[in-house]
Amino acid sequence: GHVLAAASTLQKDVKTDLKSTSNKEAATAVGKAVAEKAVEAGVKDVAFDRSGYQYHGRVKELADAAREAGLKF
Repeated sequence: GHVLAAASTLQKDVKTDLKSTSNKEAATAVGKAVAEKAVEAGVKDVAFDRSGYQYHGRVKELADAAREAGLKF
């Protein structure tokens, strides 16, 4: 596949109000940002590759935020 949207806590628009870049709050911000970029690019249906990580904690927060922002997994 091809990467059509990406987000990271290293981006200024994502990390602006974050106290930490490695907690659930940061994961939520990244999920929302990547979803907004994907929807802007016309993409709503995506595959979510957890890269072997369990679906809980920060991974779950990122996925939930992306869903709330309009992505369908």
